[in-house]
This record gives sequence, C-alpha cells and structure tokens, in this order.
Amino acid sequence: MAIKLIVGLGNPGEQYMLTRHNAGFWFVQHIAHQFNITLSPDKKFHGITGRGQVHGHDVRLLLPLTFMNKSGQSVVPMVNYYNIANDELLIAHDELDIDAGSIKLKTAGGHGGHNGLRDITPHIGNDFHRLRVGIGHPGHKSKVTGHVLSKPAANEQIAIESALTAAFEALPLLLGGDIEKARSQINSFKLPE
Repeated sequence: MAIKLIVGLGNPGEQYMLTRHNAGFWFVQHIAHQFNITLSPDKKFHGITGRGQVHGHDVRLLLPLTFMNKSGQSVVPMVNYYNIANDELLIAHDELDIDAGSIKLKTAGGHGGHNGLRDITPHIGNDFHRLRVGIGHPGHKSKVTGHVLSKPAANEQIAIESALTAAFEALPLLLGGDIEKARSQINSFKLPE
C-alpha cells in the first residue's frame, strides 16, 4: 500500500525546535518546504496539518502539538477521521538506538521505549511504518532526557540532515507503495567517509 499520511513526532515550541527529539518534525517540515505544502494549525487533530501532491501522490502531513508523550491524542483522531490504514501510515521519529547519521525504515514492532510511539500503539496497533532517525545514545539511561532535549553538535546535525536527505530521496518509492525497495535504499544509507 502507498503511504497516505506522514507524521513527524516532536515537541511544540521554539525551545524544542532544534532539539534531537524533534528529528521527526524536521523530516515532515522538509517535505512541506520542498513541495510547497502549507502547514496550518488544526484544532481537531491537536496538531499542524497539511495536504499536497508529493511526487504525484496525494499526501497528508501531521506534526502533533501535544508534546511527545501525548502524541496519540493527535495521531489517532487523524488516522480514524481519514480512515488511514496502518500500512498507509509513516511515522518519523528520533531513535536513540541508532547513531546520528544512520536512518532505518521499519514496519511493525514494539515502541522501543519511545514515548511518542508508546502513546500511539495502544490505540492503533503497532503494524505501521516507522522512519527511525538516528540520534545516538548518550551512554547511560540517566542522561537520555537531557540528550533528546538538547541540540545536536554541529557534526551530528550534519550527519542527521544527510540521513534525512537519504530518506527524502526514497519518498517516490514509499509513496508508490514499493516499501521493500524503499527500506533497502534507506537502510543501506551510509554517511560519506
């Protein structure tokens, strides 16, 4: 099935905009920017939404404004309202278990401790597509909150943006429903030496 809704997870507000936890936001904002899709506040879905043509496909975009641990309050109503099947849903989010500069497309699985996914899966199940944007792990769980809520170092930011570009380049495959080919292309991305 082709992807019809792309969600970027993050936290609302200027103070969070450039933090690692907002890597999912960055991906969706990049799509909106590149394809001239206007993103506007939508109270019904507690988020910022947009709709437009991306590589010839009708796509909806969503940035929840609920804070990460309440992402389900935004994603679930939109999925239900537009009758989006789980295999038509792509959720982009930051991923601690992957180094900055790596990116993975995964279908189904647990929430892996990610608070955004943890709030979504009880309501819609877990068999949707995830774009896992690597932000690296700070080394100890006591440092995780500070890590995700701080800005990446300059070299990390460049690495993350390179990985997001690789995912962006796979959009024609994702939107055309060729998920396996998209997965292969995204998951094999390596930062240039």
